[in-house]
Amino acid sequence: MRHTIGQQIIIGLQGLTLSKDEAKFIVDNNIGGVILFKRNVESPEQVRNLCAEIQALRHRMPNKAPLFISIDMEGGRVHRLKAPFTQWPALAHVGKLDSTSVAFRFAQAMGDELRAVGINLDYAPSIDIFNNPQNTVIGDRALSTKADIVAKLGSALVRGYIKSDIIPCAKHFPGHGHTLVDSHYGLPVEEKTLAELDAEELEPFKKVIRARLDLIMIAHIMFPKIDPTWPASLSEIFIKDILRGQLRYRQLVISDDLDMGALKNNWDKGTIATRALQAGNNILLYCNEPDSPGIALDAVEKAVKDGSLPKAVVEENAQLVLDLKANRLKNPDPLPMEEASKVIAHPDHLRLAKAIVAGEVPADLLAQAT
Repeated sequence: MRHTIGQQIIIGLQGLTLSKDEAKFIVDNNIGGVILFKRNVESPEQVRNLCAEIQALRHRMPNKAPLFISIDMEGGRVHRLKAPFTQWPALAHVGKLDSTSVAFRFAQAMGDELRAVGINLDYAPSIDIFNNPQNTVIGDRALSTKADIVAKLGSALVRGYIKSDIIPCAKHFPGHGHTLVDSHYGLPVEEKTLAELDAEELEPFKKVIRARLDLIMIAHIMFPKIDPTWPASLSEIFIKDILRGQLRYRQLVISDDLDMGALKNNWDKGTIATRALQAGNNILLYCNEPDSPGIALDAVEKAVKDGSLPKAVVEENAQLVLDLKANRLKNPDPLPMEEASKVIAHPDHLRLAKAIVAGEVPADLLAQAT
């Protein structure tokens, strides 16, 4: 059972190389994947070698399934890969151009560089609507203040990532654009009704779901008029009733980082892990605290044994993860460095990034956009 649970967990790493303890934990517990941050990035060759080392672990694991190697790469402020990787602008610049071709090409080019070094899952695009000008957490991470533009361009971004063989993850359901509290530190509380969310925040999600999206990230936001007990990330109402029932989303759901202050300031780590699965999350994300994945494994294993979490739920989640990997991670290893170097900071990518900021993209840079 522990191996089944482990496939549903993505963990952070501490440094530029994979430690023996990290490798042992991943293999022993059949961990589903990792997330990379700036602390894990020094150069293209180092990232490529780290990804190759992580991906090689699959040969020692029960399912022999590829690992998710994930990252937060939106462009702008949320940009883990430093130069010489192309430095992509914030999505607000893409939004100003209001071009699906530009959005598609932006995501495809970014995705090509990620895949070259072995990254296969990007927690992007952010399809939050910037509908509160005081919201510094989202700000220029949003495509627009208008739901229809976010929906249209968000869908194009999803298609661009898929074209580059990256698994995109639309976030932060049901919408982080109106919040003032940063969920890294506290729990945002929004007084919106479901009707209000449906009229605005949910529009982009409806659109990207139709773009063959495989993954949606759930936000740590409290909506007391919709669920007075749980934030969206731990809420059956939001995940099962709204996302799966009302929006008819059939693919995978991942939590935002379960160690964020929004949750850990209010519940213990074991409760958070088991509740996240009870609520309908398929994958649990742990970014920064090395002890948390082990605590989660113990808590979920105990919950299955005592019957508070049905064994069938855990088994189904693991199978969904394995199915996604089988469908989307057919060539999980990074390119040889010589080939990867030709993709990273390709002249067309550099021109595209610069042109988006300037507000005018030449037609030849969009030739691959469909």
